[in-house]
Amino acid sequence: MFPFKSLIGLYARQRKKTLGQFAINPFHIQQTELLNLIRKAKKTHFGERYGFVRIKTIEDFQQQVPIHTYETIKPWIERQQKGEADILWPGKIRYFAKSSGTTSDKSKFIPISRESLKGCHFKSGLDILAVHYMNNPDTRVFSGKTLTLGGSTQINPLSKGSYFGDLSAVLISNTPFWTLWVREPKAEIALIPDFELKVKKIAESTIRKNIVAFAGVPSWNLVLIKEILKIAGKSHLEEVWPNIELFIHGGVSFVPYRETYRELITTPRMKYMETYNASEGFFALQDNPQTNDMLLMLDYGVFYEFVPLNQLDKEMPKALTLDKVQLNTPYALLISTNGGLWRYLIGDVIEFTSIVPPKIIISGRTKQYINVFGEELMVNNALEALKKTCAETEARVREFTVAPIYMDSNKKGAHQWLIEFETPPESEETFRMLLDQNLQAINSDYEAKRFNNTVLEPLQLVIAREGLFYEWMKQRGKLGGQNKIPLLSNDRQYIDSLLVMNCTE
Repeated sequence: MFPFKSLIGLYARQRKKTLGQFAINPFHIQQTELLNLIRKAKKTHFGERYGFVRIKTIEDFQQQVPIHTYETIKPWIERQQKGEADILWPGKIRYFAKSSGTTSDKSKFIPISRESLKGCHFKSGLDILAVHYMNNPDTRVFSGKTLTLGGSTQINPLSKGSYFGDLSAVLISNTPFWTLWVREPKAEIALIPDFELKVKKIAESTIRKNIVAFAGVPSWNLVLIKEILKIAGKSHLEEVWPNIELFIHGGVSFVPYRETYRELITTPRMKYMETYNASEGFFALQDNPQTNDMLLMLDYGVFYEFVPLNQLDKEMPKALTLDKVQLNTPYALLISTNGGLWRYLIGDVIEFTSIVPPKIIISGRTKQYINVFGEELMVNNALEALKKTCAETEARVREFTVAPIYMDSNKKGAHQWLIEFETPPESEETFRMLLDQNLQAINSDYEAKRFNNTVLEPLQLVIAREGLFYEWMKQRGKLGGQNKIPLLSNDRQYIDSLLVMNCTE
C-alpha cells in the first residue's frame, strides 16, 4: 500500500514549524503575502489600472485599491470569461467556480487560477490531514478512503479553453492523480447533476467500501447518511463503515446537527473538524478539537482585511489589518487572493477568539441578520440561543429560518421563527418562551427592544411540517453542494414562501 501516513507524517512535521510562526508574527506573514500578490499581478490590466507598481506598503494598497463586491469586479471577470489573459491575475483563467451564494439566485463566476488551485485549495487538503495527524498520531484515516459529497454541477464549456462548474467539480477535474486511490465516489458519480440520484448512487457504491472519513456540508451529508443506513438496514454508521473516524465539515454551522450526528455515529473514535472553505478560497480550519474556533491560514496566497460591521454601510469604510483587530467584534471579511480577487467583500462576518495566533468563528453573513428594530440579531446569537433552548427542552432542530414581523398601526414588531424539528419539544409554548428568554440573555440589543414589549412583542414560533425545507430547496433547484438555508433574513421573502408551502402537502 502507498505509504500515505508516512508521507503525511513528514509533511505534518514541516507544517508544524510553519504554523508555529502564526503565533509569533502573523502580521508579518500577511504583509509578505500581500506584497507577493502585488508583485505577481503588477502587469495585469487590473494592476496597471490601480498602480500596483507603486504599491510598497499595505497602506498604499488600501489607498489605491477600492473595496469591491462581486458586482463591481464582475466586468473584469467577464473579460476573463471571454478568454482575455492578464486581467485580474497573470495568464489566462481556465476555470470558474459557479456559486449562487446563500441568499441570492444570481450566479457568480469566481475565477480559479492555477496558483489558487495548488497554493490554496489543494494545500488546504494536505493541511487538514496534517492537522488531524498532529492531533491523532494513531489515526487510521490513511488506511481507507474519504467520501466527499460535493455539488451537483458538471464542468461545462464557457469559451474557447475555459470552463465552469461548482467548486467541487472544478477541484475534481484538476485533482492530482494519486487522490483517485483515496477518494470516493468516482468522478462519474460525484458529478451527477441530480442530487437525489447522486445520493442513491453514492450510497450503493460505497456501502461495502472501507470509508474512514467523509467531508462536506452537514445538512446534505445527513441526507446521505440516512440513505446509507436505510439501504444497509443499520442504526449507526460505524455498523456500515467500522473504521469511520473523521467528518470534515463546513458551509453551515454544525450546531443544529451535532446531536443528530452523535446519535447516528456512536464510535468513540469519531472526530470532527470544521473548515472555512468557499469558491473564493480556503481560509481557516479547526486545529484544536477542544475548541470551536478555527485557525486563520495565513500562507495560502490570501491577504485578509476586516471591516467593522457597523462601518460596512458607510461610503468609505475603513478596513483593518491583523494588527488592529479586537476580540469578539464582528467584522466583514475582505480578501485579496492568488485567484485575482482584490479587496473583495466575500459576504461573511467573522469574530476573533484569538489574535496571536489568529483564530476565528464565523458569526454570520453580511446579508443574514435582523436589524429592523435596532436589535442587531446575528446568526451566532440565534444558534447559541437555539442550542441552549434545545438542551433545556430535550428538543432537536433539523432546520430553521427567522424573519421580522413588521410593525403597523395596530401592532408592534416581532420575530417569527419557522422551525422543523427532528425531535419536537414536549411543550411548544415552553420552547417558545425559553427561546425568547435565551435570546434576551445573549443579545442585549434584543433584550432592550423586548423590555416591557416596548418595541418587540414576544417571538412567534411556527412548526414546520417534516421535509418542508428540503422540498423548498428542491423546488428552487438548490439541493446539495454549498447551497444553504438562509437562517436569518431582514425581510420576509424566504419565510413567506416557506409558510405557503407549509400549509400545503
